[in-house]
Amino acid sequence: MPSTLRIPLAARAHGDALFPQVAIGDVHARAWLDAIGDDGQDWLDDRPSVYGVLARTRVFRERALDYLARHPAGQVVNLGCGLSHYFQWLDNGRCRMVEGDLEEVVAIRRQLPGGGPDGRRHRLAVLDIGQPGWWDRLGLAPDRQGAPVFLMCEGVLMYLPPATVRGILAEFGARAPAGSVFVFDALSGLASGNARLHASVRHTAAEFSWGPLRIAELTAPHGRLQLEAVHMVMEGYDPLYAVMGHSFRLFMGVPFYALYELHAQHAAGG
Repeated sequence: MPSTLRIPLAARAHGDALFPQVAIGDVHARAWLDAIGDDGQDWLDDRPSVYGVLARTRVFRERALDYLARHPAGQVVNLGCGLSHYFQWLDNGRCRMVEGDLEEVVAIRRQLPGGGPDGRRHRLAVLDIGQPGWWDRLGLAPDRQGAPVFLMCEGVLMYLPPATVRGILAEFGARAPAGSVFVFDALSGLASGNARLHASVRHTAAEFSWGPLRIAELTAPHGRLQLEAVHMVMEGYDPLYAVMGHSFRLFMGVPFYALYELHAQHAAGG
């Protein structure tokens, strides 16, 4: 199992007690961690990462719930879902959710208690987001005239080659109905090639490969893309992180780490 799956799972399983101010109340994480034979303790020493997972989970959840408040029967898509379970928080009795990941990850999910689909409105799909055509393979809106969809991608894009990320953003821009939302997290491009400096990721085989050096890079892949919001994550960890985060963004023009919210416009450039 990829070790990068264990880091956020351990945070969601044990992090509420460490950081009650950003608690998420994940009812599956502890059982899933036990099921894969990991007590999570190896990952908990990296307190900033534990906090970051909880804080970003709250942002992803809040943005998805905001979308569902406007589109109660809407479609939510989790690209590279890993061992997260957002349907526990998003199921309003009407929405539909599809979660996609590599075959290995989906196989693990199906073996976990409550890890499979919860019903006809919730499904798991084998998906390599790095391969073009993922929109159609997931059976999403066939044209731009459909209802808006909400896409999220958590802890994934920073590990992909830059050209692959540009292709993913371009496919969203080209295919998504107007009003669709894509929320994803990213490190600054300065982190690329430096996973050895990350307290948790350095213990895995993963490497950071992509991140924006300029905000304009996020909308450049397609003319319909509009940056709606930048959601900061780590500034609530402690005052030093707040100062460092503000200073980094001021001098570099992008946050060191943040969630970005892209919207699909009605027409290219409009």
